[in-house]
Parts: sequence; structure tokens; C-alpha cells
Amino acid sequence: MNKAVIAIHGGAGAITRAQLSVEKEQLYINALSEIVEAGQAILDADGSALDAVTEAVRLLEECPLFNAGTGAVFTRAGTHELDACIMDGNSLDAGAVAGVSHIRNPILAAREVLEHSPHVLLIGEGAETFAEAQGLEPVLPEIFSTPERWEQLQRAQLNNHTVLDHDGGEPIDPDSKFGTVGAVARDKFGNLAAATSTGGMTNKMPGRVGDSPIVGAGCYANNANVAVSATGTGEVFMRTLAAYDIAALMEYGGLSLHQATERVVMEKLPALDGSGGVIAIDREGNVALPFNSEGMYRGYGYVGDAPSVGIYRDQEH
Repeated sequence: MNKAVIAIHGGAGAITRAQLSVEKEQLYINALSEIVEAGQAILDADGSALDAVTEAVRLLEECPLFNAGTGAVFTRAGTHELDACIMDGNSLDAGAVAGVSHIRNPILAAREVLEHSPHVLLIGEGAETFAEAQGLEPVLPEIFSTPERWEQLQRAQLNNHTVLDHDGGEPIDPDSKFGTVGAVARDKFGNLAAATSTGGMTNKMPGRVGDSPIVGAGCYANNANVAVSATGTGEVFMRTLAAYDIAALMEYGGLSLHQATERVVMEKLPALDGSGGVIAIDREGNVALPFNSEGMYRGYGYVGDAPSVGIYRDQEH
């Protein structure tokens, strides 16, 4: 195939399709389509896979429909703690930040770590100090807050942290949604890249870090085989090193992209009660978007083609 292509996700979880308005669903479809198109434009202009996934995830962070950046969920303490990771499949360089509250676009900070730090992962105040030194202007945590996310926290706390049925205002129930965003891409030069960003879990313990900023768990790219970004039960993705496991199954086991992603998402994760999905692109430009939850916000597009986006299992626009 060997074509430039980008894929994105905006989280996975339980569906509230029966009560969903056509207008609300279209908001998500339009946002996914526009962000895929932005990534396609970068790749079409001979941009790198790394630049394409950076911009796609930055746009997802800026969109309050998704749980990353603006619209991030609240911790148990009513605060925001954001995580992000990015990886270059050509060099295997990676950068990540975790537990940050004053960086508007954590993926941009992760990119700075990749390019200008000898380290891979920086956390909390240290990450914020580094980002500011690289020219990223600090922001107040309030910019991440939305009334919908605050109400989500109140429901979680009132019901002793149990998952509730939602009133159907969102395509995927936000109270049981694994709210991560991500992008993977293959550029015209055959380079792969992956990026993942999240606001974490509603009502999570302050200080909790999931799979999103962990290389090999929620984010991984290697030109030799595959680029992967995950969304789901973070602790299980960490315990299984899900993103790297897909690459290992391809490299050592000789599995195809489809076989490797199916093995991890449909067999290995559920065996540990892990729910969610991945987006993945292999070295030839094949795309896989498997998920074992009821739905996953997702989209992809080859350069020159119209984006294909969907929310539900039986849906592609």
C-alpha cells in the first residue's frame, strides 16, 4: 500500500445511541472529520508523521468534546491532571509528561521533551518548568474546566464512584468512557509516529497516572512494524504493555497488523477485564481500529481520500 495516512481516536466506552440526538452525533462526526483532514493536509504537503500526529492531538486537546486539554475530566479533589506521550518511529525517540495542570497542550510539552530533553518522561512541576523554559506559556487550570465535566464528577461522587447510565446527551456515555485522544500516522517517507493525550479518569485519585504517557503501554511507534495509540482501561494496558505487545507480536510472531491488534484487544485485554481499543498503522500503511467496548470515537484518511469516521461498531461515515 505504502501511502501516507493518519488515524485518530477520541476515546472509547459504552454507547447511549438510543437517546442520542442527530445534532449531537453530528458534532462528533464533524470534529473527527476536520481533525483527520488537518492531519492529511500536513502529510500531503510532505510533512512528517511526527508533525501530523502532534497537530492532530493538539486539535483534539483544543476540542471540549474530548477528554484531553480543554474539556479534561476532574480528579477526586476537583483538579485537573493531564498526561501525554509522543514517539517517533524512525529514531525511537519519545517524550512524555504526566500530572500537569498548567500546560494548555500537553502534547506540545511532550514533543519538547522528545526534542530538547535527555529524558523521556517528566512529571508535575518539573514538566511544567521545563515546558515554560521551552517557550510554552503557562495557563491557569480553569481553562480545562467545562460545566459538563464538573457535573460528571458530581455524579461519580454522589454514587460512590459507580458507573451510571447517562441521560443520552453524548454518543458514548461520559460516565463510563475511557477518555483519551490519540493519533498515529505514516508519512510519504515511510516514517511512523504515535501520540496520545488524556485528562485521565473522572474522580481518579490525585497523582494517578495511566497508560497514556507510558511508552509501550498507551503509545508506541517503530518504523520496523507499527504505530499504536490506545484508549481504555489504563491499568490493564499498562500491565499488558498493550501497544508494544502489538509490535512484538508482529516482529517476533510474524502476525499481520490485523492479527496482532485483534489478539491484544479482543483476547489479551478482556482476559484481565480490560476494555477499550487501539488505532494502529503498520509500515505498509495498513490501518486497524479495533475496540472491544461498545463504541470508539475514531477516524482515518489516506492522503487524497475523504476521511472515514465513526462512533459505533457498525458505523463508518
